[in-house]
Amino acid sequence: MRYNRKIILEDGQEYYGYSFGHITEKVCEVVFNTSMVGYQEIISDPSYTYQAVVMTYPLIGNYGMNYDDYETKVPTIGALIVREYNDEPSNYRSTATLSEIMKKYKIPGVSGVDTRKLTRSIRDHGSRKALITSASTPVHKGLEILKANDIPTNAVSVVSCGETWVSAAETEKYHVVAIDCGMKMNIVRSLNRRGCKVTVVPWDTDAGYIERLNPDGILISNGPGDPEHVPQTIATVKSLIGKYPIFGICLGHQIISLAYGAKTYKMKFGHHGANHPVRNLETNKIEITSQNHSYAVDTESLAGTALTVTHINLLDHTVEGVKCEKDKVFAVQYHPESAPGPNDSAYLFDCFVNLMQGEKDNA
Repeated sequence: MRYNRKIILEDGQEYYGYSFGHITEKVCEVVFNTSMVGYQEIISDPSYTYQAVVMTYPLIGNYGMNYDDYETKVPTIGALIVREYNDEPSNYRSTATLSEIMKKYKIPGVSGVDTRKLTRSIRDHGSRKALITSASTPVHKGLEILKANDIPTNAVSVVSCGETWVSAAETEKYHVVAIDCGMKMNIVRSLNRRGCKVTVVPWDTDAGYIERLNPDGILISNGPGDPEHVPQTIATVKSLIGKYPIFGICLGHQIISLAYGAKTYKMKFGHHGANHPVRNLETNKIEITSQNHSYAVDTESLAGTALTVTHINLLDHTVEGVKCEKDKVFAVQYHPESAPGPNDSAYLFDCFVNLMQGEKDNA
């Protein structure tokens, strides 16, 4: 069987493969993910908007797709690149194949790719623009397309909810307002399980509207792209600091850091996977975490702010968590709700609940 698809990187590298999912030509930023399982949660994670994800685990599609494990209603991942795709899944929960769902949501896939070589290239030279196209497309033509097409920077506005909605808890003890920058559903589920009614608001909601909702706490969600491209959210967080307990996750961690005056930067190839070791500096314990981000908080820029570092990454020593005890604000760069990944950090939702309960007790 002859190759019918090709990936052209902006430096001219070519990787051939076979089509699955939706067949289309597309420009994305190429990144790699080291998770062995969890491809349903990965393709439905809004943080992957405009990104082509290379799966380092070689066999993808084995257990199909089901109704329950989506992290958003409409997946917005750019593309999926795999070594081997299995179109005959075996799992009692499976309701469709991965390719069928990718066709439904117009997500292109390429299989048969030398993903080890491509991953090493991303590791050594960084994330780059990539064109997913026909195998017959000449390199020079592909490079022209890449040069003419920039990856959009307004990804948060694309994936955030368009209007306020509410997720009720079985027993409602607390009211959390979540600013949706591309929030994964397991964050909402994690809060609901702890007795939190969650009111989800769009990314550009102003502080006054949030205050009128009378929350017990504020959550700033994960999401795609550069945190500096959401100045409205940063301004809202600045206005809310000190008024309510605030918890930030992933992009929310970066937004909170910017609100306090720190800086962020784009990483060479980011953190994407479910096996990143993080040290909790307060307990000296190691947590294995799920991560998905291409930007990080500049460690040196935190000096002079009210934030202190609470967690660091053991692989590259980047900042993984910050807090301001006085303001009852804390945030982590990784995903305590996992999906996919381990549950080592689920206790952070309990920390958030404890802050809200403390405010109630002192009222």
